[in-house]
Amino acid sequence: AGKAFRKFLPLFDRVLVERCAAETVTKGGIMIPEKSQGKVLQATVVAVGSGGRGKNGEIQPVSVKVGEKVLLPEYGGTKIILEDKDYYLFRDGDILGKYVD
Repeated sequence: AGKAFRKFLPLFDRVLVERCAAETVTKGGIMIPEKSQGKVLQATVVAVGSGGRGKNGEIQPVSVKVGEKVLLPEYGGTKIILEDKDYYLFRDGDILGKYVD
């Protein structure tokens, strides 16, 4: 996957993320059918842009870094396929939050 990101880098305040896999088995071991699986809102940041311009013209850096886990809105983002894998492009302001260890 590392080679794909050398060919594609987000611009300005955009963030490229890879959604985490949906849970297919409960903690008790019960299989969850595809229709019952919820939409995955957690993702890992794989690439970030340089930042957007503020009102005074200075570049505002993106608030997340590569490798961080973030919470996404239920709808939105642009789907991008790189080397047969699905990725999503969001604006930095659209990301709801990030997980800390």
